[in-house]
Amino acid sequence: MQVYLDHAATTPVLPQVVDAMSDFMREHFGNPSSLHAFGADSKKYLERAREQVAALIGAPAEQLYFTSGGTEADNIAIFGCAMYQARQGRRHIITSAVEHHAVLESCEELAKQGFELTVLPVDEYGMVSVQSLREALREDTALVTVMHANNEVGTINPIRELAALAHQAGAVMHTDSVQSAGKIPCDVGELGVDMMSISSHKINGPKGVGALYKKPDIPLYRRVYGGGQEHKLRSGTENMPGIVGFGVAAEYAAAAWRRETAAWRELRDMLVSGVLNGIPYSRLNGHPSERLPHNANFSFDYIEGEALLLHLDLSGIACSSGSACSSGEMEPSHVLKAMGLGNNWLHSALRFSLGYGNNAEQIAYTIQVLKDKVELLRAASPFYNK
Repeated sequence: MQVYLDHAATTPVLPQVVDAMSDFMREHFGNPSSLHAFGADSKKYLERAREQVAALIGAPAEQLYFTSGGTEADNIAIFGCAMYQARQGRRHIITSAVEHHAVLESCEELAKQGFELTVLPVDEYGMVSVQSLREALREDTALVTVMHANNEVGTINPIRELAALAHQAGAVMHTDSVQSAGKIPCDVGELGVDMMSISSHKINGPKGVGALYKKPDIPLYRRVYGGGQEHKLRSGTENMPGIVGFGVAAEYAAAAWRRETAAWRELRDMLVSGVLNGIPYSRLNGHPSERLPHNANFSFDYIEGEALLLHLDLSGIACSSGSACSSGEMEPSHVLKAMGLGNNWLHSALRFSLGYGNNAEQIAYTIQVLKDKVELLRAASPFYNK
């Protein structure tokens, strides 16, 4: 049996997305910046996709800017805001210890350039507290960037409360919602954020395309210069097939996420119950309730996560030992370290993330294989004593 449980890394592309992209590439090749009829034809598709993606997060279409992915959206937001705010005398940036590397490394680079950086700690569940932000805010705070939901352990942050605090201090609020969009309520107005980053390939769209939502009163310095596309925020001829596919995926997610996530949550709870009740010395990482509906991150004492990952792969089960962007690294997860996990839990963590195509039979098979492989690996461990 083949079981794909790594949807937090990337998702299978929906058939209707493939069809829309194929049709566009066959029939509509104009440059949307061209003034002739071929360009106008592509421009129509561009703006339709903008409306579809913006609707997913409750944003006005004219406030959504297409990028090459979530990483670029994060970079545009963070560098663009910081550089502008520095001219206004604000050179203090706040982020959290569990952010995606696209955010953490951007903030660290700003620190090298003379900005002051505060990295907020998290609790044992990986959640940022409102009080920690309240204590960190200053008169010269330019930007607060805290992720909506964590990509590794699935914990959901209190973004609405954090945004309100940031605004009281006169700071701009950005959130990376790459993991949350299409999975939980993710309305920019309800959350009260100034900027939000999202990605296509996390919601069954193509890779290589994402978007940044930005309020019109939030000025950003440009990072890419050229033809002035995307209202001069992100120059470069648009990836039209990808954008069209992103639009179709977003429209599907907007219509179906409540139904889909209810099914994923049921399967996720089945997996959690099967693991915690059936495998001794196992634990669930992340918040027990305030977490993404499709995420389950476990640690298994007395074994190495990488070894278990390989055994699962040989049994047809795909999961992750951390975020996909850093899965080749041998260092333990910075998220789990920030949560204060001991070495035995740090080095044995695996992330299972559900999505389109998963079913109860696959979860039952995964639970049984996990039981067998954990027992096998522990039997070979000199530290495990039954």
